[in-house]
Amino acid sequence: MTQLLRARSSEITPEMDSVAHDEGLDAEELRRRVSSGRVVIPANPAHQGLRPVGIGAGLRTKVNANIGTSPDLCDSALEMAKLRAALEAGADTVMDLSTGGDLEAIRAMVLRECSAPVGTVPIYEAAAEALAKGADSPADFTDDALFAVIARHAEQGVDFVTVHCGVTRQALDLLRRQGRRMGIVSRGGSFLAARILRSGYENPLYSRFDDLIDIARAHDVTLSLGDGLRPGCIADAGDRAQTEELVTLGELVRRARDAGVQVMVEGPGHVPMSQVRSHVELQRTVCDESPFYVLGPIVTDIAPGYDHIAGAIGGALAAWAGASFLCYVTPAEHLGLPTAEHVRTGVIASRIAAHAADVARGLEGARARDDAMAGARWKLDWDRQAELALDPDVVKAWRRQRMEEGGPECEKDTCSMCGRFCAVRVSAEALGL
Repeated sequence: MTQLLRARSSEITPEMDSVAHDEGLDAEELRRRVSSGRVVIPANPAHQGLRPVGIGAGLRTKVNANIGTSPDLCDSALEMAKLRAALEAGADTVMDLSTGGDLEAIRAMVLRECSAPVGTVPIYEAAAEALAKGADSPADFTDDALFAVIARHAEQGVDFVTVHCGVTRQALDLLRRQGRRMGIVSRGGSFLAARILRSGYENPLYSRFDDLIDIARAHDVTLSLGDGLRPGCIADAGDRAQTEELVTLGELVRRARDAGVQVMVEGPGHVPMSQVRSHVELQRTVCDESPFYVLGPIVTDIAPGYDHIAGAIGGALAAWAGASFLCYVTPAEHLGLPTAEHVRTGVIASRIAAHAADVARGLEGARARDDAMAGARWKLDWDRQAELALDPDVVKAWRRQRMEEGGPECEKDTCSMCGRFCAVRVSAEALGL
């Protein structure tokens, strides 16, 4: 049985109990949120050694890190380095988006080494298999081949899968009539659009959604309804195709829940700051408070090399407005595959956004760490500051450098910016504190 079905049977599962403990929440209250579908716990029983994570209403905003190979860069050691970097930096979940090499072996390695929930995008493997068999296009896979890949991922232990069910004939008709500057930027969305437009048939992930539900329910795989028509530039944000896709996903959320399958919704890509809140609020209304999983959002198109910052700005706004789950953006976004250091940087940037939003929305206990940091700074307690920092290693590195370069005038209770001009020391002495 799925976590959703067990919650509806008034059962508090070990996974619910673990998440409730981690979140400082009453287990019965968490069970009710899982039962309503406002919280999901991606936890495939076949994923050994999993530490469950809750995503959704009233919980800490979670951060996902994407890793994965490409046909041009396939190095399993590099992917393991990225995985370690993501987990050490505090990612709550990891997605394997590999498209090159032995995809099943890479996925098995990630599942074996990752204690966090693991997600995948099965259509990538279906496309890779089609090309390996001599197809002219990555869109040339059969419906049965796609569903066979989804089933293999579920059987192997994947906890959640992105499936682009909302890329329908109707949505594509709206896209073509309205026009877009950037067309379709989702890989999975582009594959399905190509199939639909060439064949005239409907998206199999939509027309055969019941088959998808059967796979997900059998293995308790959480469905992450992908934003295949997300805007790839801020000029395309909120157009008719994106809105039509969201309406379809809202319909599918209800069908999945009625079948006892956990489900969340993805979106919305590139969105100007002025529209972030309205996008989140629309999703929450249309999709009946399903957990919202956002890429960024990226709030400007002119920050290549710094898109982790653009994404963190959008992520903070989205989470403040009610998004539950941030997919990190790295400095390599729009430029190439990230390195392990890019992964670390992207996770930290998204964790800053997530925590800032949790504080802003008044999540119980979220500000305690900030208040403790203020106390440590006032006391000039550098060890405690490092303990409380989102990236303790960088704080320790700065302090080591300060002590090594400070010379005889270096004082342990000051920073290299102020030295003897330290405002904290001067005001403490003047105020007698």
